[in-house]
Parts: sequence; C-alpha cells; structure tokens
Amino acid sequence: MTAALDVVLPVFLIIAGGWVAAWRGVMDGPAVDALMRFAQGVAVPVLLALSIGRLDLGASYDAGLFLSFYAGAFAGFAAGFFGARLLGRPATDAVAIGFAGMFSNSLLLGVAITERAYGADALSANFAIISIHSPMLYAAGILAMELARSHGQGLPAGQVARQVLRAIATQPMVQGIAVGLTINLTGLPLPDFVWGAMKMIGGAAIPCALFGLGGVLLRYRPEGDGRAIALVIVLSLVLHPAITWGLGTQVFDLTTAQLRSAVLTGAMAPGVNAYLFANSYGAAKRVAASSVLLATLISVLTIPVWLQMLP
Repeated sequence: MTAALDVVLPVFLIIAGGWVAAWRGVMDGPAVDALMRFAQGVAVPVLLALSIGRLDLGASYDAGLFLSFYAGAFAGFAAGFFGARLLGRPATDAVAIGFAGMFSNSLLLGVAITERAYGADALSANFAIISIHSPMLYAAGILAMELARSHGQGLPAGQVARQVLRAIATQPMVQGIAVGLTINLTGLPLPDFVWGAMKMIGGAAIPCALFGLGGVLLRYRPEGDGRAIALVIVLSLVLHPAITWGLGTQVFDLTTAQLRSAVLTGAMAPGVNAYLFANSYGAAKRVAASSVLLATLISVLTIPVWLQMLP
C-alpha cells in the first residue's frame, strides 16, 4: 500500500499545489483560467496528437479493451440516470448526474497515475481509450440531454445530430485526436524538429493541467444534494472499475498492460468536463461540481486499492 501511495501522492500533491496557490492568491482566477486554457486548448491537444500519431493502432485498438472499459462507463451512466430519477430528480438533472457517473478523468489523472505506476511505455491502451472517449461520451450525453429536454419529441433528428456533431468537433481535445489519427493513418512524414517541438509542448500538458485543476477545484463547494453526490462517487470510483476489471479478467482476457490501463482509467474521479456539461445545460450543477471535488479527494484512498488488485 505504501508503494501505491508513492505512485498516487505526487499527482495529488501537484493538484494540491494549484489549490493552495489559488487559495493564497499567488494565482488569481484569471491566471488559473489562462493556465487551464493553455493546458486544455494547446498542450493537451498537442500531447494527444503526438501520442496518437505514433500509436500502433493495430495493436492498441482492441475490441475487448473498449468493451471492458465502455461497458463500465455506460453502466455508470444508466445507474446514475435511474438512481437520480429514484431520488426525485427531473430527467435533465438525471442525465447530467449520469454523465458525471460515466465521464472519468481519463487524461489528467488516468495517464498521470498509469505513467507513475508502470512507466511511459505502458500508456498505449490509455491513449487508445482516450482517442474515442470524449467523442463517444459527449455524443451519448448530448443526445440523452436533448431527448430529455424535448421529452422525446420536438427537435428534429437532423437538428439534434448537427448539434451533437458541432459540440464534439469544436472541442480542442477532439481536434488533437483528429490530428493524431490523420498523422497516423496517412503516414505523414513530419520533420524531427516538429516532433521535438510537439514533445516539448506535450510534456507541459499534464503538470500544467493538474496544477490548474487544483485552482479550479477551489471554486467548487460541496453543497446539499448529498445522496446524489454519493451516488456519483460510488459509480465513478467503484462501479466503473469493478465492471471493467470483471470483464477484462473473466470475459475478454485482457493483457496485463490493457487491464492496468482500462481499470485505472475507469477508477478515476469524474473530470471537470462533467461539471462543464452540467453547467452548459443548467442541470444538476451543484451535484456535478461537488462530485468532481469530493471524488477527486476520495480517489487518493481508492486508487491505491485498485493498484493493489492489478497484476
């Protein structure tokens, strides 16, 4: 357990550093926002383009890997949606709560923890999962929300489809993924100095994003909605990785590297995107914000447990 904490604590120490810097006024709100804009709008997309551009797609894209991970993710969405409805929440709130239950922090925490635990060479399956993570889950979330808002009627299917595609295509992370896939599939020969520059910018992505995440988390306050928040935390930190672990070991016989990446990615707290999604629709904003904060804190204790269970 001590070794597992040695893996986890440096990552959360960087987040804590960002939180303290924002709390003490070393970085004010605009500075935190600027850091996150650089991380999410520039450095992270470059990291994704770099990593996916060099990914062995034939070896990394595995049906068992995707089914193990995304079955857990969509189980989290379904359990969050129906659990929220049982708690008396309206359908739009239930969609936002379900989205938080399925959208794990696959990049900022998942990649950082996996790399700390197993090294940079163990990240192929992480980036395979990430390459379809945002497009797939945002498409599902937006579609479910539009259906909930229109009560299954109203908006034409074509309009909903355009809205989904527009929302996905304008995300910088998705654009970085698209560039990486283009480089990979076309074999585009980039000069070494371009790869070198991308590596330098990409190297700043995770530390800057983690530090900025700490500053962002300072703004969130765990308020009310205790049962809904607890539901999201259990779905994110327990249900998703448990389903992924079960399918990966009992059904699909994933390799050790695939199992590590899939389970650890599934075991991450909800990403900030869960709050951004809720905020954009004005649905269950307090639940999403508090779930991101509290699940991130609690995951310091749960991630070492999953590390101990993995080979």
